Amino acid sequence: MTLSQAQQSVDNWIKTHGVRYFNELTNMAMLTEEVGEVARIIARRYGEQSEKESDKNKLLDEELADVLFVLICLANQTGVNLEEALKKNLEKKTTRDSERHKGNEKLK
Repeated sequence: MTLSQAQQSVDNWIKTHGVRYFNELTNMAMLTEEVGEVARIIARRYGEQSEKESDKNKLLDEELADVLFVLICLANQTGVNLEEALKKNLEKKTTRDSERHKGNEKLK
């Protein structure tokens, strides 16, 4: 699935099952909440914090998909084409940072 197809699929889902988009501020709060859930899994599963028993059944892929869903909602309702935005972002990073990380001693 391309990003454009994902944006269309989310839009179709919202119109079919979700009634309407939550407003941008609500979706921003929801995005923050979902990113927090991803952070909790990463910190406890891959970091130094111990994982709570209640968190062991949480799946990283599902939480990342929740983040992506809300991000796509925000893009759709603000008119952002994520496919084009990502292309531009990669071009910018390639131009700006093409050699930057190769000389970073911390990454060797």
